[in-house]
Amino acid sequence: MKDKIIIAIDGPAGSGKGTIANLLAEKLDLINIDTGATYRCVALLALRNKLEISDEDEIVKLAENIKIEETKDKKVFLNGEDVTDLIRTKEVTGVVSQISSIVKLREIMVKIQRDLASNSNCVMEGRDITTVVLPDAPYKIYLDASLEERARRRFKEEQEKGMETTYEYVLENIKMRDENDKNKPVGALKRTDEQYYVDTTGKSIDEVVEIILDYINKK
Repeated sequence: MKDKIIIAIDGPAGSGKGTIANLLAEKLDLINIDTGATYRCVALLALRNKLEISDEDEIVKLAENIKIEETKDKKVFLNGEDVTDLIRTKEVTGVVSQISSIVKLREIMVKIQRDLASNSNCVMEGRDITTVVLPDAPYKIYLDASLEERARRRFKEEQEKGMETTYEYVLENIKMRDENDKNKPVGALKRTDEQYYVDTTGKSIDEVVEIILDYINKK
């Protein structure tokens, strides 16, 4: 592999991006940068400030002075506060997709995300990493899975965290997020010929990791 290792991973909610990125980072000794977490930080701040989704200018102002750090041990810090668990609550999940659709906010967050990746070998995952944030990344991957499997995974994950939810709620939330993510005016989730496509439906985590490692080694 080349001296600079940047692995960019895109895909819809529940496709396994976070889990796969974590494992790849561990195996290749890279920093895992979760761009979704950066938007979740903004969503958390918006909720704390009792802002509505329609308060776009106020949400953008919050982001203009935000400081986000992601560490190698998978911690997320928002203005110095460890918010690793707080940004994964049901409340944050319910608004993050809409907040991430704000065009001016995305411009700010792309700069933050590029800064996070600029000085390190890393894995970065999200919705527009291969197409917008890191279009020159040497390794571009698109993870996918069926809607039902993605909902089952997310439901199981939330159950294990003790969150009160239902499969039906998770399924509808993912449907909504899919529609929103694919139709964003800026930073929409897209398939391109440059991405290495991996359908994770019916595959174990280890199988997916090996498929991607094989692709990276061959490339």
